[in-house]
Amino acid sequence: MKIGNFEINGYAALAPMAGVADRAFRELCIEFGAAYVVSEMVSSKGITMHDRKSDSLMQLGETEKSAAVQIFGCEPEIMAEAAKKAESTGCPVIDINMGCPAPKIAGNGGGSALMKDPDLAARITEKVVSAVNVPITVKIRAGWEEDNLNAVHMATLLEKAGASAITVHGRTRKQMYAPPVNLDIIRQVKEAVKIPVIGNGDIVDAKSAENMLKVTGCDFVMVGRGALGAPWIFRQINEYFENGTIIPDPPIEERMKVMLRHIKQLCENKGDYIGMREARKHAAWYIKGVRGAAAFRQEIGSLESYDQLESIINKVIAAANLI
Repeated sequence: MKIGNFEINGYAALAPMAGVADRAFRELCIEFGAAYVVSEMVSSKGITMHDRKSDSLMQLGETEKSAAVQIFGCEPEIMAEAAKKAESTGCPVIDINMGCPAPKIAGNGGGSALMKDPDLAARITEKVVSAVNVPITVKIRAGWEEDNLNAVHMATLLEKAGASAITVHGRTRKQMYAPPVNLDIIRQVKEAVKIPVIGNGDIVDAKSAENMLKVTGCDFVMVGRGALGAPWIFRQINEYFENGTIIPDPPIEERMKVMLRHIKQLCENKGDYIGMREARKHAAWYIKGVRGAAAFRQEIGSLESYDQLESIINKVIAAANLI
């Protein structure tokens, strides 16, 4: 797939999940075969005000050659200025968030609230496109609510405004993340525009990735919650698409080793205090489905040190009869 003049070789992307898709997780997913990753969303106002957290969210690692920085906001001029600063990070693509359903984002006119104002969405896109030299992509939803599934209209306006690709999450804002995902609306968007379309929603394994491509005709798939505690999903998708082979999830012992590497890098990037507290949610995802998971999650809820995490992992492995 080509986004403007930038070529991506592979099959699946990591979605820009706030509080999850940080540098440590993105680099881990790349290691497992993610062909494209998108940063956590960054406030355009925060960027233009030189907010330290916003700057850190835009930092890319050495392996992130196919990474987009995602920005959000609802003011065209501020979004354009933020895009210039995002471009200075060296990212090859900038993505605009027009799909986040979180009340604190949509309630302030950003994210999925822009689905209610397609003309403003187009003006933002046009302004950002004209401000930078890298291609601009936009992530949208099916619509704000079921009575107004306007993704097709939005997509055509965004294409005219200069967007180089569009990602469609096949749910409305009202749905948040509740089932079902609407694959037909993604198909309609694909048929309506000439630029690449990336399909997003309920991709949890290789088969669901294949189904997204078959049903919608989209050019690429984006994995969100399916990668939580399972970065190897990208290896599984790649192997299936290339060789038709279904790779099972790694055994518990290997999964725990991956988790330890992930959390170690998280702590190196953010410091132990923040890293270990953010590790709590990741660790809970990694142990999903293991024997005694509920009890282990209680321990993880008070996680404060790497040594404590290692102790819990030893018990997880023992419970799975691997030692």
